[in-house]
Amino acid sequence: MTAIPRFTGDAHPYAGGDPYADYRTADFPFTRYANLADRRLGAGVIAANDEFFAQRENLLVPERPVFDPEHFGHKGKIMDGWETRRRRGASADHPWPAADDHDWALVRLGAPGVVRGVVVDTAHFRGNHPQAVSIEATSAPDAAAPEELLGPDVQWTTLVPRTPVGGHAANGFAVSLERRVTHLRVRQHPDGGIARLRVYGEVVPDPAWLAALGTFDVVALENGGQVEDASDRFYSPATNTIQPGRSRKMDDGWETRRRRDQGHDWIRYRLAARAEIRALEIDTAYLKGNSAGWASVSVRDGEHGADGGDGAWREALPRTRLQPDTNHRFVLPEPVVGTHARVDIYPDGGISRLRLFGALTDDGARRLTARHQELGG
Repeated sequence: MTAIPRFTGDAHPYAGGDPYADYRTADFPFTRYANLADRRLGAGVIAANDEFFAQRENLLVPERPVFDPEHFGHKGKIMDGWETRRRRGASADHPWPAADDHDWALVRLGAPGVVRGVVVDTAHFRGNHPQAVSIEATSAPDAAAPEELLGPDVQWTTLVPRTPVGGHAANGFAVSLERRVTHLRVRQHPDGGIARLRVYGEVVPDPAWLAALGTFDVVALENGGQVEDASDRFYSPATNTIQPGRSRKMDDGWETRRRRDQGHDWIRYRLAARAEIRALEIDTAYLKGNSAGWASVSVRDGEHGADGGDGAWREALPRTRLQPDTNHRFVLPEPVVGTHARVDIYPDGGISRLRLFGALTDDGARRLTARHQELGG
C-alpha cells in the first residue's frame, strides 16, 4: 500500500515568476478512478455557510487554479477557489476562534458512487488556507435541497476525519468506505480557502433507472462504465472518452503521443454490467490533424472463463477508417454480448468519445441490482 504524502503548514509567500514553482503535490494512486465531482457529470456545490472572498462554485472548476497577483476587488484579493472570511472569537478577552469553529460547503456528486480518494487542493492559498479539513458523505435523492441535507434525520458518515492540511498543495486522502454516496459535506477548520475539490471513485448507477431506459450507452461513465487501462495517456485521460455529451475542445477527448514504432494504442473498458451491444459510435470531434487513422472495437465476455463467458476477445467492429472531426455510427450485423470492451486505434492519435448502445442481459441486471443493494443504494 502506497503511503499518501501529507503536506502541512503555510507555503512561502509568492515571490514572483511561476506560481506553481513551489507547489507541493504527489502521485495519488486513487486518481486512476473517475472524478465523481466533475461538472460534466452534473456535480455542483449547492450551499456554503460563507463565501465572502471567493465563490463556492470555484471548487469544481475543471481547470487548474490560476493566480493573478494584481487582481483585487472591493472585498480584497480575488482568489480562484472558495474562500471564507476570517473567524473571530466571542470577546476581546478571547478573540480567537473556538476549537469547533468551521466553515462548510455541500457538494452534490455528479454521479453517485463509491469514493476511493479525495484531493483538497489549496493551490495559491499560501497563508490563508484552512488549518485542517474534514469530509463527510451521505446518500440522498439527487435533488435534495440544502435544508433537507442539513436536517436532523440525515446520517453523515466520515470519509476524512479532521486532518491538518498544507497551503499551496494538493492534499490527498485515500478513502476505504464501501458505500454508495451522493453528497459530501466539506468542512474547513476554522476558516480559509480551498482552490479545488476532486472526488475520485467508481460510479454505482441506479438499476431501476437503467431498466426504465432499456437501451442505453453501456460504457458511459454516468451509467457505471469505467476505463480499466490504456496504452497511453500522454495528452489527455482515457476516461474522457466516456464522459457525457460530445467533446467541446481538443483536450476533451483522448489523444496519445506520436508513435515512432510499428505498434498501436488502445483503451480497455469495463461495462456497466454484462450487456448485449447492438450499435456503437466512435467520435473524433475536434481532433482534426491528430485523429486516429483507423479503429476497431472488440468485446470480451467474462474474466477468462468467469461470469459465464470464455474471456476471449471477439471483434465487434473490424479495423475501419476514421475521418477527422466526425462522429462515426455503426449498427452491428448481430448483437454482441460482453462485460468488457476495447477500442484499438491505428497507429496513434485520438478519439473523443466511444458509445456502446445496448441493454443489460438478465444476469447483468441481477448482478448490478445486487451490488447496488450491498452498497446501501
